[in-house]
Amino acid sequence: MTGDRTRPAGAGKASTRELILDTAERLFAEQGIFATSNRRIAEAAGQGNSSVAGYHFGSKADLVRAITRRFTAEVERSRVGLLAGLDGSAGLAELLGCLVRPWTDRFESLGPHSYFARVCAQAMNSPALRPIVVEEGSHSGSLKRTWEALGRYLPGGADLSTEIRRGVMQHLIVFVCAERESALAEGRPTSRQTWTDEANGLIDALYGIMTAPLADLSPSPVRSRPYGRVTEDGAHAIPE
Repeated sequence: MTGDRTRPAGAGKASTRELILDTAERLFAEQGIFATSNRRIAEAAGQGNSSVAGYHFGSKADLVRAITRRFTAEVERSRVGLLAGLDGSAGLAELLGCLVRPWTDRFESLGPHSYFARVCAQAMNSPALRPIVVEEGSHSGSLKRTWEALGRYLPGGADLSTEIRRGVMQHLIVFVCAERESALAEGRPTSRQTWTDEANGLIDALYGIMTAPLADLSPSPVRSRPYGRVTEDGAHAIPE
Protein backbone atom coordinates (compact mmCIF):
# COMPACT_ATOMS: atom_id res chain seq x y z
CA MET A 1 0.00 0.00 0.00
CA THR A 2 2.81 2.37 0.85
CA GLY A 3 4.31 1.84 -2.61
CA ASP A 4 0.97 2.69 -4.23
CA ARG A 5 0.71 5.94 -2.29
CA THR A 6 4.19 7.07 -3.28
CA ARG A 7 3.77 6.16 -6.92
CA PRO A 8 3.45 9.23 -9.16
CA ALA A 9 -0.01 9.82 -10.56
CA GLY A 10 -0.33 8.40 -14.06
CA ALA A 11 2.85 6.31 -13.81
CA GLY A 12 1.02 3.08 -14.60
CA LYS A 13 -0.65 4.58 -17.65
CA ALA A 14 2.63 6.03 -18.86
CA SER A 15 4.45 2.71 -18.50
CA THR A 16 1.67 0.94 -20.41
CA ARG A 17 1.96 3.50 -23.21
CA GLU A 18 5.72 2.94 -23.41
CA LEU A 19 5.22 -0.82 -23.45
CA ILE A 20 2.72 -0.54 -26.30
CA LEU A 21 5.03 1.83 -28.16
CA ASP A 22 8.03 -0.48 -27.75
CA THR A 23 6.04 -3.50 -28.86
CA ALA A 24 4.47 -1.79 -31.85
CA GLU A 25 7.83 -0.48 -33.03
CA ARG A 26 9.39 -3.94 -32.85
CA LEU A 27 6.49 -5.67 -34.61
CA PHE A 28 6.28 -2.98 -37.29
CA ALA A 29 9.98 -3.49 -38.00
CA GLU A 30 9.88 -7.29 -37.97
CA GLN A 31 6.48 -8.03 -39.51
CA GLY A 32 5.53 -4.86 -41.37
CA ILE A 33 3.40 -1.91 -40.38
CA PHE A 34 0.33 -2.90 -42.35
CA ALA A 35 0.66 -6.59 -41.51
CA THR A 36 0.55 -5.93 -37.75
CA SER A 37 -2.85 -5.65 -36.12
CA ASN A 38 -3.71 -3.92 -32.86
CA ARG A 39 -4.69 -7.32 -31.49
CA ARG A 40 -1.23 -8.68 -32.26
CA ILE A 41 0.39 -5.70 -30.54
CA ALA A 42 -1.75 -6.23 -27.44
CA GLU A 43 -0.95 -9.95 -27.31
CA ALA A 44 2.79 -9.39 -27.73
CA ALA A 45 2.69 -6.73 -25.00
CA GLY A 46 0.91 -9.13 -22.64
CA GLN A 47 -2.25 -7.02 -22.50
CA GLY A 48 -5.64 -8.68 -22.13
CA ASN A 49 -7.50 -5.84 -23.84
CA SER A 50 -7.06 -6.27 -27.60
CA SER A 51 -7.93 -2.62 -28.22
CA VAL A 52 -5.33 -1.21 -25.81
CA ALA A 53 -3.18 0.21 -28.63
CA GLY A 54 -6.13 2.10 -30.05
CA TYR A 55 -7.11 3.30 -26.59
CA HIS A 56 -3.69 4.84 -25.90
CA PHE A 57 -2.75 6.03 -29.39
CA GLY A 58 -5.69 5.96 -31.76
CA SER A 59 -5.11 4.82 -35.33
CA LYS A 60 -2.09 3.00 -36.76
CA ALA A 61 -0.97 6.30 -38.27
CA ASP A 62 -1.05 7.81 -34.78
CA LEU A 63 1.14 4.97 -33.54
CA VAL A 64 3.66 5.63 -36.30
CA ARG A 65 3.60 9.32 -35.38
CA ALA A 66 4.28 8.55 -31.71
CA ILE A 67 7.15 6.19 -32.60
CA THR A 68 8.66 8.80 -34.92
CA ARG A 69 8.26 11.60 -32.39
CA ARG A 70 10.04 9.60 -29.70
CA PHE A 71 12.98 8.83 -31.97
CA THR A 72 13.15 12.40 -33.26
CA ALA A 73 13.35 13.75 -29.71
CA GLU A 74 16.44 11.64 -29.00
CA VAL A 75 18.05 12.63 -32.30
CA GLU A 76 17.30 16.30 -31.63
CA ARG A 77 19.24 16.24 -28.37
CA SER A 78 22.21 14.63 -30.09
CA ARG A 79 22.23 17.03 -33.05
CA VAL A 80 21.97 20.09 -30.79
CA GLY A 81 25.10 18.91 -29.01
CA LEU A 82 26.96 18.33 -32.28
CA LEU A 83 26.05 21.76 -33.62
CA ALA A 84 27.13 23.39 -30.36
CA GLY A 85 30.56 21.81 -30.77
CA LEU A 86 31.16 23.28 -34.23
CA ASP A 87 33.05 26.50 -34.75
CA GLY A 88 33.35 28.87 -37.66
CA SER A 89 35.89 26.64 -39.38
CA ALA A 90 33.47 23.71 -39.70
CA GLY A 91 33.32 22.46 -43.25
CA LEU A 92 30.91 20.44 -45.34
CA ALA A 93 31.90 17.06 -43.89
CA GLU A 94 31.32 18.25 -40.31
CA LEU A 95 27.90 19.64 -41.21
CA LEU A 96 26.93 16.43 -42.97
CA GLY A 97 27.94 14.63 -39.79
CA CYS A 98 25.21 16.59 -38.03
CA LEU A 99 22.70 15.00 -40.40
CA VAL A 100 24.03 11.46 -40.12
CA ARG A 101 25.65 10.84 -36.75
CA PRO A 102 22.62 11.55 -34.51
CA TRP A 103 20.92 8.65 -36.32
CA THR A 104 23.81 6.20 -36.33
CA ASP A 105 24.82 7.04 -32.76
CA ARG A 106 21.27 6.37 -31.59
CA PHE A 107 21.12 3.01 -33.35
CA GLU A 108 24.48 2.02 -31.93
CA SER A 109 23.33 2.89 -28.40
CA LEU A 110 20.19 0.76 -28.83
CA GLY A 111 22.17 -2.28 -29.92
CA PRO A 112 19.92 -5.27 -30.68
CA HIS A 113 16.84 -3.24 -29.71
CA SER A 114 17.09 -0.96 -32.73
CA TYR A 115 13.94 -0.96 -34.90
CA PHE A 116 13.15 2.57 -35.98
CA ALA A 117 15.14 2.65 -39.23
CA ARG A 118 13.06 -0.21 -40.64
CA VAL A 119 9.83 1.42 -39.49
CA CYS A 120 10.85 4.74 -41.02
CA ALA A 121 11.83 3.13 -44.33
CA GLN A 122 8.39 1.54 -44.60
CA ALA A 123 6.69 4.81 -43.77
CA MET A 124 8.77 6.68 -46.36
CA ASN A 125 7.49 4.25 -49.00
CA SER A 126 3.85 4.73 -48.00
CA PRO A 127 1.86 7.67 -49.45
CA ALA A 128 -0.31 7.62 -46.32
CA LEU A 129 2.53 7.54 -43.77
CA ARG A 130 5.32 9.48 -45.42
CA PRO A 131 3.73 12.89 -44.64
CA ILE A 132 3.73 11.95 -40.95
CA VAL A 133 7.45 11.23 -40.90
CA VAL A 134 8.20 14.41 -42.86
CA GLU A 135 5.99 16.52 -40.61
CA GLU A 136 7.55 15.20 -37.42
CA GLY A 137 11.00 15.94 -38.78
CA SER A 138 9.96 19.48 -39.71
CA HIS A 139 9.61 20.37 -36.01
CA SER A 140 13.34 19.86 -35.47
CA GLY A 141 15.06 23.18 -34.92
CA SER A 142 18.51 21.60 -35.12
CA LEU A 143 17.68 19.99 -38.47
CA LYS A 144 16.56 23.33 -39.89
CA ARG A 145 19.80 24.93 -38.71
CA THR A 146 21.82 22.14 -40.30
CA TRP A 147 20.09 22.48 -43.67
CA GLU A 148 20.49 26.25 -43.56
CA ALA A 149 24.22 25.86 -42.96
CA LEU A 150 24.45 23.29 -45.75
CA GLY A 151 22.64 25.64 -48.11
CA ARG A 152 25.77 27.60 -48.91
CA TYR A 153 27.37 24.45 -50.32
CA LEU A 154 24.49 23.58 -52.66
CA PRO A 155 25.34 24.80 -56.16
CA GLY A 156 21.78 25.43 -57.29
CA GLY A 157 20.41 27.62 -54.51
CA ALA A 158 16.65 27.30 -54.05
CA ASP A 159 15.93 25.46 -57.31
CA LEU A 160 14.78 22.05 -58.44
CA SER A 161 18.28 20.63 -58.14
CA THR A 162 18.41 21.51 -54.44
CA GLU A 163 15.08 19.83 -53.71
CA ILE A 164 16.13 16.71 -55.59
CA ARG A 165 19.45 16.53 -53.75
CA ARG A 166 17.84 16.99 -50.36
CA GLY A 167 15.29 14.28 -51.08
CA VAL A 168 17.95 11.83 -52.24
CA MET A 169 20.08 12.55 -49.18
CA GLN A 170 17.20 12.01 -46.76
CA HIS A 171 16.24 8.74 -48.42
CA LEU A 172 19.83 7.55 -48.47
CA ILE A 173 20.25 8.06 -44.72
CA VAL A 174 17.00 6.25 -43.92
CA PHE A 175 17.44 3.29 -46.23
CA VAL A 176 21.13 2.67 -45.57
CA CYS A 177 20.41 2.64 -41.83
CA ALA A 178 17.39 0.38 -42.38
CA GLU A 179 19.45 -2.09 -44.38
CA ARG A 180 22.16 -2.26 -41.72
CA GLU A 181 19.58 -2.57 -38.93
CA SER A 182 17.86 -5.40 -40.78
CA ALA A 183 21.13 -7.22 -41.44
CA LEU A 184 22.15 -6.99 -37.78
CA ALA A 185 18.74 -8.25 -36.64
CA GLU A 186 18.88 -11.22 -39.02
CA GLY A 187 22.55 -12.04 -38.43
CA ARG A 188 23.54 -11.22 -42.01
CA PRO A 189 26.92 -9.71 -42.95
CA THR A 190 27.01 -5.92 -43.03
CA SER A 191 28.87 -3.78 -45.54
CA ARG A 192 30.70 -1.94 -42.75
CA GLN A 193 31.90 -3.17 -39.39
CA THR A 194 30.37 -0.57 -37.06
CA TRP A 195 27.71 2.14 -37.04
CA THR A 196 30.54 4.69 -36.96
CA ASP A 197 31.97 3.20 -40.15
CA GLU A 198 28.49 3.31 -41.67
CA ALA A 199 28.21 6.99 -40.76
CA ASN A 200 31.57 7.74 -42.37
CA GLY A 201 30.50 6.00 -45.58
CA LEU A 202 27.21 7.89 -45.63
CA ILE A 203 28.97 11.21 -45.14
CA ASP A 204 31.27 10.43 -48.09
CA ALA A 205 28.25 9.60 -50.27
CA LEU A 206 26.35 12.71 -49.21
CA TYR A 207 29.44 14.81 -49.87
CA GLY A 208 29.38 13.60 -53.47
CA ILE A 209 25.70 14.42 -53.83
CA MET A 210 26.20 17.89 -52.39
CA THR A 211 29.15 18.80 -54.60
CA ALA A 212 28.09 17.22 -57.89
CA PRO A 213 27.98 19.82 -60.69
CA LEU A 214 24.65 21.10 -61.89
CA ALA A 215 23.05 19.37 -64.83
CA ASP A 216 21.12 21.22 -67.51
CA LEU A 217 17.52 20.96 -66.29
CA SER A 218 16.06 23.06 -69.12
CA PRO A 219 13.44 21.25 -71.22
CA SER A 220 14.43 19.87 -74.59
CA PRO A 221 13.17 21.86 -77.61
CA VAL A 222 9.84 20.61 -78.94
CA ARG A 223 10.28 19.19 -82.39
CA SER A 224 7.80 20.26 -85.03
CA ARG A 225 7.93 16.87 -86.70
CA PRO A 226 8.72 13.27 -85.69
CA TYR A 227 12.34 12.31 -85.27
CA GLY A 228 14.08 11.50 -88.57
CA ARG A 229 14.37 12.81 -92.11
CA VAL A 230 11.19 13.16 -94.14
CA THR A 231 11.39 11.70 -97.67
CA GLU A 232 9.63 13.08 -100.74
CA ASP A 233 6.68 10.71 -100.26
CA GLY A 234 6.16 11.88 -96.65
CA ALA A 235 7.68 8.83 -94.98
CA HIS A 236 10.14 9.13 -92.10
CA ALA A 237 13.60 7.83 -92.65
CA ILE A 238 16.17 6.87 -90.03
CA PRO A 239 18.78 9.62 -89.70
CA GLU A 240 21.97 8.88 -91.60
